[in-house]
Amino acid sequence: MITLASDFGTPYPAAMKGVILAETNTRLVDIAHDFPRQDVRTAAFWLREVLPHFPPAVHLAVVDPGVGTDRAALVVRAGDHALVGPDNGLLLPVARRLADRQNRGAPDVFDYAYENPDSTTFHGRDVFAPAATEVHEVGVDAVESLDAVSPVDDYVDLRFPEPERRDDGATGEVLVVDDFGNAVTNLPGGLLDGRDAGTVNGERAPVGQSFAAVDPGERLLTVGSHGNVELAVNRGRGDDAFGVGVGDEVRLQFDG
Repeated sequence: MITLASDFGTPYPAAMKGVILAETNTRLVDIAHDFPRQDVRTAAFWLREVLPHFPPAVHLAVVDPGVGTDRAALVVRAGDHALVGPDNGLLLPVARRLADRQNRGAPDVFDYAYENPDSTTFHGRDVFAPAATEVHEVGVDAVESLDAVSPVDDYVDLRFPEPERRDDGATGEVLVVDDFGNAVTNLPGGLLDGRDAGTVNGERAPVGQSFAAVDPGERLLTVGSHGNVELAVNRGRGDDAFGVGVGDEVRLQFDG
């Protein structure tokens, strides 16, 4: 299969699908096309969390503020998967996770050479969709056989910030806020093990294994499906209740 992800909304993804289906009858699966506009880091986070649940596939991902510039196009092989997209860090967090889960070491990164696409503003259709189709047709293990690809060591390598641990807690930041308003931090969920409550940026909140651990409208600290600490509200928005947004500092402290 080929999966597709972007910040394009509609109808632009349909054009990418048309390019692919004109050359192959592969199964197409949409991941999301409503990633925050031009927000590479948020899209990279969600790709890292979602794509490892797929069987081997070619993954086409385009969040590309640098479209039309001299930024490169990449094909990244990670175990049995291949990822196609712009060289802006978008593909690397998920590529590392895919490779780690299959004990394949570091991902293999290739430059994808292209010349004079029809449009300077729609490389999703004119560069990346054809590239994903080519990779799908030759197979992930034979990426090197494509004339347009060559191994590359110099590429944008996006990495999420690491929290600073202390004896009484840790300091990190909000990585993303999901559509429910849960503020997902980079703090490892293990920090909440055995805790009944914690203080976030000076405000105390209980720890719960589920949203329903507190009454509707009440704040809590919990561990999301991604394994990180979330600032949440039962049937409400954690970002509003805790007064945080993407990139904001989170100081988590425990008593004793």
